Amino acid sequence: MGKLAIISVAIAALSVLLGERVLNISKRYLIYRELGNKHLPNCVALKNIEHGSEDITVVGDGLAFISAGLKFPGLPSSDEPGKIYTLDLKDPNLKPVELRMPRNFDLESFNPHGISVYTDPSDDTIYLFVVNHPQFESQIEIFKYVADGSSLVHLKTIKHELLHSLNDVVAVGVESFYATNDHYFSNNLLKTLEILLLMPWTNVVFYSPKEVKVVSDGYHFANGINMSPDQRYIYVANIFNHSVNVLEKKKDNTLTPVKSLPLGSLCDNIEVDPETGDLWLGCHINAKKLFLFDPKDPPGSEIIRIQNILSDEPVVTQVYTDDGNVLMGSSVATVYGGKLLIGTVFHKALCCDLK
Repeated sequence: MGKLAIISVAIAALSVLLGERVLNISKRYLIYRELGNKHLPNCVALKNIEHGSEDITVVGDGLAFISAGLKFPGLPSSDEPGKIYTLDLKDPNLKPVELRMPRNFDLESFNPHGISVYTDPSDDTIYLFVVNHPQFESQIEIFKYVADGSSLVHLKTIKHELLHSLNDVVAVGVESFYATNDHYFSNNLLKTLEILLLMPWTNVVFYSPKEVKVVSDGYHFANGINMSPDQRYIYVANIFNHSVNVLEKKKDNTLTPVKSLPLGSLCDNIEVDPETGDLWLGCHINAKKLFLFDPKDPPGSEIIRIQNILSDEPVVTQVYTDDGNVLMGSSVATVYGGKLLIGTVFHKALCCDLK
């Protein structure tokens, strides 16, 4: 039966099944937890970032790129256009720098989501890949970072029918990447029903100027994506399945499943420590509080670290938790020089000492 037919049958039966079905789905997928606070020392909120820091990635010398100002249906957001910041994690002042955008770029509709950095080994040029949702559409923007002027040069906008509901991206070349689609449908009503029924229909797409293809599917809302330091494995956050999927990257850029690691949390973006290979994930404690936002009872935050994910006995550690009074809706975490940098969907960003 086709996916649209399945949705049609689901709509017809929804009035009968709604209560029991949604209750069962909630128990299985949407995790309603209340956790105590587990804080770290010397946590500092980053200046000027108050309306989200959805994704963060760090290049080798401690320069962090921050995607800020995401507008996502159903979640709080600012009226201001999205922004990209850099943060020098070696600087004790921890002052984010807003990057100047090019004049030929439509800044008013800029709505950044997942980001990735690719450093060209031939000349050390840094390319920034950004998932952008102008008017809630989906496309990839490729920029060149200019350090001297704290600015971005816009190189290319990539649109494709297979890149229809983008969430995150991991760059593997100057113009090539893997990206996650978090919905199967584009129609808003069908997208809502898709989430309500939690069908495993989302996927990972490989893009290059020569080919575009689906390389992995069957996800319950494919979310964050990243790559191992040796570039052999791709990691995908399967958020409503409460797991991270590990896939081996082949020479033809296809992906072969290796394992699925259960996490017991709704994990969003994935960052990888280039030195240890550890995975760091920003996770959501309570889906109900996230999607039905109430400032009097805010969604909390959880940071999870995964060590030795490729082994038979990976170690999953809860590093940080907060009930939402300090930090709401953590979406990403990354480390550098003994510091943990935490971003959120629509709240502030936090930098803490790990020890």
